[in-house]
Amino acid sequence: MKTLNITILQFPGTNCEYDTVWAFRRLGHETTVVWHKEEALPEGSDLVVVPGGFSYGDYLRSGSIARFSPIMKAVQAYAGEGGRVLGICNGFQILTEAHLLPGALKRNQNLHFISRIQHLRVVETDNAFLNLFEKGEVLKIPIAHADGNYFVDDETLDDMERNGQILLRYCDEKGEPMVVNGSVRQIAGICNKEKNVYGLMPHPERAMESILGSEDGVRMLEGFANA
Repeated sequence: MKTLNITILQFPGTNCEYDTVWAFRRLGHETTVVWHKEEALPEGSDLVVVPGGFSYGDYLRSGSIARFSPIMKAVQAYAGEGGRVLGICNGFQILTEAHLLPGALKRNQNLHFISRIQHLRVVETDNAFLNLFEKGEVLKIPIAHADGNYFVDDETLDDMERNGQILLRYCDEKGEPMVVNGSVRQIAGICNKEKNVYGLMPHPERAMESILGSEDGVRMLEGFANA
């Protein structure tokens, strides 16, 4: 697989940027961490990752302040030109707030922070993110969030289903649907219509070694180099 140049954003309150650096370097890729006040992305970026954490302390609403950071204008332009963007957890929230992905992330249905290893079912593989998986495959990936309840209106959701934009759903170990945080239709990950912007609440960068409970995140992140 080819070596990629991975750009990883950093906001005040981000806490997963160096986990993400480690994960991509483990796969042999080059990484650059970019502070939120920068106005341009490094030239030759093959993938921009908006990592997890609590940008701006999740004040107002998760991701709602970070989406106005200077670097996000560059991310929007990059995505608009077909550049690949991956948002993980808080990064997913930021991408919905920036209207790079449809829908919104609300407070978990039970109003509690959820942190555990969770089973996910792969829904679509015709994309750069999940191209190394089979449809219906069941994975184990850690989750850690308070605002992971994905919501979108019914009309948009039906369009997303038809367009293959629903990528991952929460499930049990047998692949049966499972309510985890109240997400509509148990959605855990999506992409945009053009399939170059991806968002998910689970943390693939924390599922890189079996000793830590799962290495299913390896194939997720490797997918970009295989596309």
